[in-house]
Amino acid sequence: MNLAFDLNTIWFFLVGVLFAGYAMLDGFDLGVGALHLFTRGDENRRILLNAIAPIWDGNEVWLVTGGGALFAAFPEVYATAFSGFYVAFMLLLFGLIFRAVAIEFRSKQPMAWWRRFWDISFSLSSILSSLLIGVALGNMAWGVPLDAQGNFNGSFWSLIHPYSVLVGLCTVALFTMHGSIYLVLKTEGALQQQVREWSRSTIISFVLFYITVTMFTLLYVPHMTDTIRANPWLFLVALVNMLAIANIPREIFHGREMRAFLSSCAAVIALLLLFGIGTYPNLVYSNPQPANSLTIYNAASSRKTLQIMLIIALCGVPMVLAYTGSIYWIFRGKVKLDAHSY
Repeated sequence: MNLAFDLNTIWFFLVGVLFAGYAMLDGFDLGVGALHLFTRGDENRRILLNAIAPIWDGNEVWLVTGGGALFAAFPEVYATAFSGFYVAFMLLLFGLIFRAVAIEFRSKQPMAWWRRFWDISFSLSSILSSLLIGVALGNMAWGVPLDAQGNFNGSFWSLIHPYSVLVGLCTVALFTMHGSIYLVLKTEGALQQQVREWSRSTIISFVLFYITVTMFTLLYVPHMTDTIRANPWLFLVALVNMLAIANIPREIFHGREMRAFLSSCAAVIALLLLFGIGTYPNLVYSNPQPANSLTIYNAASSRKTLQIMLIIALCGVPMVLAYTGSIYWIFRGKVKLDAHSY
């Protein structure tokens, strides 16, 4: 499938940018949550919480913005996804809400049982959210049963199959790796050394899952490579992805935490870009009847709507970028606990 740089493709790219921004930013938040129970001691767990506390809600702005852009640009996709995947989305929403509540409530009381309950809630909800995001991506690649009108003809359990679960586990491994590298950047002393050990294990875990998913995709989901085969220059994205992943342990070994984190960010972006290239021009791939797929053309809003929205996006996205950049600049540096910390 050759790329056609028209208005629909531009919006496909913009929606992808918003969701990729969410994966890159909130991904390490979810990874920190997945690792939370591995550390011991109330002070260490507070440090992990405060590493993400000032920024986690700002990171989720990208998810809200991406969902709004999807609704406005491709309403048919929004309708099919949110009606057909209703149970999965409610579970994801529950996980994200419970994670936020755990962050806010955990240090409100000093009792050990209280903090232990919210520690477990924070970690499990982070893992559940990561897993569900990956399962959704796996189903978008594998395909879901759609009728001629684009309606979902499956059930929640039909979304749970080996490939979607494998992609879900790979996503958990990716976010856990991303979170551990972020923690190396934000901690110091004995805790940083502990986190540095975590990062080595999580990198190995992710690489193994990534290789397995890649092999499975090449063997059983061959349509995900059609666009790259038709446009060989796009293989550069895969090359960048491999180099970014390979550079992470190198930078960790040399103690260059910021470079390691930026490499991890680049790997997340490249992986999402590869996913977008593989699905293009489909937004919801129909399996076993590809002709029923929802694409960037048959599921899009009118051309006038896309034009007006593009103007709004060109004004709004720089504001989101400026807000995100300012928050990260304000809360840069190592985590220090004080009277206002969680």
